[in-house]
Amino acid sequence: MRDGDITILRGSEIRAVLAGRELELIQTVRMAYETHGDGDSSLPHSTFLPFPGQPRNRIIALPAYLGGACRIAGVKWVSSFPDNLQLGVDRASAVVILNSSQTGRPEAVLEGSVISAKRTAASAALAAQCLLSDGKVSRVGMIGCGLINFEIARFLLAVFPETETFVLFDRDEARAKQFANKKIFKGVGGEIAKDVKAVLHNCSLISLATTALKPHIDELRECPQGSAILNISLRDLTPEVILSCDNVVDDIDHVCRAQTSVHLAEELVGHRKFIRCTLADILKGRAPARNGSETVSVFSPFGLGVLDLAVSKLVRDLALQQGLQTVIGSFLPGSWAEEA
Repeated sequence: MRDGDITILRGSEIRAVLAGRELELIQTVRMAYETHGDGDSSLPHSTFLPFPGQPRNRIIALPAYLGGACRIAGVKWVSSFPDNLQLGVDRASAVVILNSSQTGRPEAVLEGSVISAKRTAASAALAAQCLLSDGKVSRVGMIGCGLINFEIARFLLAVFPETETFVLFDRDEARAKQFANKKIFKGVGGEIAKDVKAVLHNCSLISLATTALKPHIDELRECPQGSAILNISLRDLTPEVILSCDNVVDDIDHVCRAQTSVHLAEELVGHRKFIRCTLADILKGRAPARNGSETVSVFSPFGLGVLDLAVSKLVRDLALQQGLQTVIGSFLPGSWAEEA
């Protein structure tokens, strides 16, 4: 491309590029975590745009720079409007802008909701591989039956092909039934649970991906010993539950804010010592996968912009190879110095 051109990639094109690449995406996310864990990144706190009188709605900006093999900068601008579901529209929408780390000039604009969902799912599957005590799973619990848990299910099946059953719960039972009928579950059992406790019971791996604003799970007695919880939505577990678990996060400073369950636990006890390590610490061998006990392990990822950048760069590179992109020529203006 010529300098000043910009690449545009639509959501349908991104889905096509990433189809069947779950294992490659997990490796891409792993690389991003390890690069960030080594300090070769810049990751300011996310900025939340609230709307007066609409506590469930928000738009978030996640700026980031990722070094290592990527050397890319950019931002994800992602909205969450849960009531969209009543309109037949997805809860989340997003756009990702990639900038050159050499000139700062924008190089690509990508539809971001597909990228966001898949990087979240890849992160969850990577954590599950690390935290499950025996490295196997036959029954997976899913609390919240929307796009995020659907993608997580897809990625978990890629890394745990021996999975036999998904136990599903959503406050809207129709959504749970719709979830169970998706094609990716062909050959895998689907059970609709009557409540959260029924999901926790006999599932060694549970993924929480809801739109809850406040904690509603106040004990884990139903969970088998050595099980793992993917705390994706971050606000389902009470701080007391968090304090009783073996806690692994993606980034300690980022997750201890915005009234997440981990943040509430910090406020309750006045310290962060209950967080054992980051996922990057485990991946790099600086910390063991588990704490040596049969305590329930909880992975709480705030969702790092460096993951969006790593996946977006992969998408852009693959799309350029396949000629799927749209290029807008001379998107940027010419140099002011060249004007008469």
